[in-house]
This record gives sequence, structure tokens and C-alpha cells, in this order.
Amino acid sequence: MSDSVFDLIVIGTGPSASTIAHKCRSGGKRVAVVEERGFGGVCALRGCNPKKVYTNAADLVDRVRGAAGRLVDDNGVTIDWEQLLAFKREFTQPVLEKSEASYRDKGIATFHGSASFAGPRSIAVDGQILEAERIFVGVGAHPRPLEIPGGKRAILSDEFFELSRLPRRVVFIGGGYISMEFACVAARSGAEVTVLQRPSQVLPPFDPDLVDQLVEYSRERGVKVVTGANVTAIDGVGGQEMNVMYETTGAVHSAAAELVVHGAGRIPNLDDLGLDAGEVAFGEHGIQVDPFMRSVSNPAVFAAGDCADSGKPPLTPTANEEARIIVKNLFVDEPTQRPDYGVIPQVAFTVPAIAAIGMSQAEAEAAHDVDVRSDDTSTWGSVRKTGQRCAGYKVLIDKQSDRILGAHLLGPAAEETINLFALAMKHNLTATDMKSTLFTFPTFASDVRRMV
Repeated sequence: MSDSVFDLIVIGTGPSASTIAHKCRSGGKRVAVVEERGFGGVCALRGCNPKKVYTNAADLVDRVRGAAGRLVDDNGVTIDWEQLLAFKREFTQPVLEKSEASYRDKGIATFHGSASFAGPRSIAVDGQILEAERIFVGVGAHPRPLEIPGGKRAILSDEFFELSRLPRRVVFIGGGYISMEFACVAARSGAEVTVLQRPSQVLPPFDPDLVDQLVEYSRERGVKVVTGANVTAIDGVGGQEMNVMYETTGAVHSAAAELVVHGAGRIPNLDDLGLDAGEVAFGEHGIQVDPFMRSVSNPAVFAAGDCADSGKPPLTPTANEEARIIVKNLFVDEPTQRPDYGVIPQVAFTVPAIAAIGMSQAEAEAAHDVDVRSDDTSTWGSVRKTGQRCAGYKVLIDKQSDRILGAHLLGPAAEETINLFALAMKHNLTATDMKSTLFTFPTFASDVRRMV
């Protein structure tokens, strides 16, 4: 068989792409993988994994400062930025060095370069044409273009991860996951931080009351959040003193900065894929797929993750579940397997973390007779013992069925505790079921019984 003909071509090397490539190769298929950047994908190299290193540092500093004089002596604990960068690279560098070799060791052909469709079953890369029975697209997302005067002076999250020092004044454009997580890190590093968000709430996937609590806590620690802010320009010279110009209800303002970070959303990374040549239908939310993760217009093509319009949150667990199903559907005549997402939890690793699963309060009240159980838990013993000073919850329970409709958490271990609600909602456990379950004590899991 020709070196350019395969059973499967995989575009991308993120979580879903790597799973599909390795499993199909283990099943005896001839597989090729195409990667435009370093092998390993966004999550491992420039996303959730290295990000957690940075947010862990910020959380640790925050807890030490909160526990000063009670659990520990502070002694001026701070983040050493060069040391943090070096530690982050302990996680990313091995991926860069070993990922491509792991493909080749399994007999998977690897290609470097920008992939584009040359036909319904063919891909052009680095001057070659590759052909395959099936093609999988797992190219993720990239930052939405910042189309304002001076927009190129803002750095992206990729570049933030490679800073050897953090300037004194930092402005984040956008108030989503990236901006708010990095803002918490920058503030704990001693920077003066401003977050400019066009909508009326930062972190829109999360409960407004808990977000307000987090924003107030962050403000007291050096993070200024401005909502309703329409950023219009970045004046000055990048790398030196700049002014970020923005409007609020007709008034013009400016925020001084030595560093501007673009965190105003991401879009599917489809610009250069030549999807029209591949007869692959797509829209602003990604490649249009059927319930089996197959292209609605080209049955030889499958997609998953941030570049697929599945209607689900663009999260790593989403991509992993879609990859599991695609492996089963790829080479059958008529796919039958569908992703079993359950109810997908979401977490922003701010300081403290904020988490959500299921319905919002507004959604629940519009469709159910709801018991809203909520509290500021900053004074609970479990929270105070950690040195943290900001926590709360909101749990939404159907009064008729006792089913949990939604859960919203803020505080230490929120990113872990939300998984208990995910398990309960996936398997239709009631609030009474959760309250009757004995958890080890004292733990954050045991607090769940008080919440429900």
C-alpha cells in the first residue's frame, strides 16, 4: 500500500485525537496523524494542565495569607514567576519530547504542517496528498480575532504561559475562564489587575450570586472587574506603557497597562481546513455533526471536541466521551453509538474555584417547583480550617420528585465536590439519597449533606 494511503487520517493531537489514533491503530488500522504545532494538543501543552499549575500556585498563596497567624506564619509568601515557569515546563516539556515518538512507536505515521481538505477523503499537508477511508478532525479552538485598533499588542494565553516575568499592571480583555483564572494568578503575584468584560457578568456559565461573591473577594485582593465594558482600542507600544480604551454606557475610559492579555473567547479552529473542498458542512460553532459525531454532509468525516458543533460545553471530558464513541462508529456501515454525556460539570479554577452542573436557578424555576437551598459558607469550619475565606453554594431541588436539578459551588475543593453532584444526577439519586449517605468527616464531601 502507498505511504500516502491510510485507513484513518487524524488531524490534531489533543485528547480526542490521540485516543482515536491509538485505539484505531491497536485495532489494526493504518493511521496517520497530522499536527500543525507541537504534538500533544492544547490541553496538555497550552491549556488545562499547565493552567492548573499556575492556579495551584495562586490558591496556595491565597490560603497561606488567609491562614497567617493561625495555621502558619506568612513571612511574605509570594509567587516566583521564573520558578513557576520552570515547574510548568516539567509537565509540558516531556509531552513535547515524547508525544510524537509514542505515535511512531505504535506504527502511526506522523506529519507536520497545516492540514487542509483536498477532497472528501483526502488531506493536503506539507506538499503531500494523503488519502483515507475515514478522516477525524480534532483541531480544537483558537482565540477569537481581537479586531480593534492596536489589538495585536495584546498577547494570547499561550504567550502568558511563557512569560519569564509578570509586569506590574495587567489588563485582561474578556471575563471568561482564561481571563478570570489568570487574573487570580496575576493578583496573587502582586500585579494590579483589571478585567474588562462586555456582558453584564464575568464567568457567564456560573451562578450570578456566587460570581458576585467571587468578584467581591477578588476585588479586595487586587482584581478590578468592569462589566458592560466595550473595549475599543489599545493605545501605546506593546511591551511598554499602554492604555486600553473602553466605553461603558456612552462614557469613555482607559486602563493603564504594561501587559494586555486577550481572553475574549475562542472559536473553532477551522479557518484553514478547506472544509468546502472536503464537502464538510460547518457553522460558527464548528463542524456540523449528527448524533454519532459524523459529519452531516460527508459520512467519511468525524469530529469531536471544541471544533465539533455537538451542542455541549467545549470541555476536555466532553471531547473524551465523544472520542470513546467515535472509535466505535468510525468503521461501521451504519453508526449506532451515541455519546452518553450525562450532565456535564463545569469548573473555573479561579481562587477560590467556582463550579456548576445542571440547571441555573432561572432555568429551574421556569420549568419546576423548586426548592432553592443556598448559603454563604465562608464561616463553616471546613472552610476556615483551610485558610480560605470565600465559599458558598446553591443547590436546586425539585419539590415534587426530590431530584437535584442543579448544583453551584464556590470555595475550596469545589472542583472536586461538584463531582459528587455529577454522580448523583447521572444516576438519578435524590437529595434524600445524598443526605442519607455517610461521608468521611471532616471533609468537604460531608458538607454536601448540609447543602441538600
